[in-house]
Amino acid sequence: MAKTLNIFAKIHSLRKRYYKAAIKKEPLLKLLVEAEVAEQVYNSNAIENSTLTLEETEKILLQIDLDRYISEMELFEAKNLARVVSYIYTKAKEQELSLEIILFLHKTLLSNIRDDVAGRFRNNDEWVRVANHIALDPKQVLEKLEEMLIQYYSTPNENIIKRVALLHLTFEHIHPFVDGNGRIGRVINNYLLIREGFVPINIKFIDRKLYYDAFNEFDDRGKASIMEGIVGKAITNSYHKRLAYLERMEIVTLAEYAKRKKISHSNLINKAHRQTIEAFLEKGVWKIGVL
Repeated sequence: MAKTLNIFAKIHSLRKRYYKAAIKKEPLLKLLVEAEVAEQVYNSNAIENSTLTLEETEKILLQIDLDRYISEMELFEAKNLARVVSYIYTKAKEQELSLEIILFLHKTLLSNIRDDVAGRFRNNDEWVRVANHIALDPKQVLEKLEEMLIQYYSTPNENIIKRVALLHLTFEHIHPFVDGNGRIGRVINNYLLIREGFVPINIKFIDRKLYYDAFNEFDDRGKASIMEGIVGKAITNSYHKRLAYLERMEIVTLAEYAKRKKISHSNLINKAHRQTIEAFLEKGVWKIGVL
């Protein structure tokens, strides 16, 4: 609890800085959002075992031919998720999250991939397994999703980290779809954050083990502490990146920063992972803004 509150206090401070720095910089903010789409798509799909690299994902979204054969399914997975990620940046500001919106996002995601299940929740005998966890009875899906949204919207004054982490864990525990649950769940995180005036987050493929540990903690013990840590650090990472650009800092790699300051690079990496310095991960490389 104390850690979550400390992170939230830090996020509150970064958020105030961000809004001040963002005044009259809408074109730059738009570019930052557009530049992040490929990273969002790559990381989310990689968590679901896609073989595409970040570079290949970028080429697909730019309609550049790849140097190797990839399946039509992976091609649509990248393009469809990019459409969903881009769509929510506008939609989240217009309308609160609802089951209808979740279904629309899912239909867009699985179009031309699994049209038989796209845009609908599991029903009848459509049971699914998540690792060693058997997801909820299909007959309970709709009721539990409604309860999930009621829980979220009935606690507007609670810490945003706790609210988003709990909803994400609950959504994935329910696993309402036959396919696409993880990717839609991560998109929903950003829908909620953007709607509430926070920056979007990018849960990285390199953190996949910790991410799975968070689900195990929730399924086995009903706890959300690991996911709260993941969400909190992802938000600070996103603010650090945006502030480096908005405040017109010189952006250098952490390796270069270590050389300049003549300090341990490995020590800086550890601090970056803990987000105790204003470092951010961009295209797989740790960077930091320097005034």
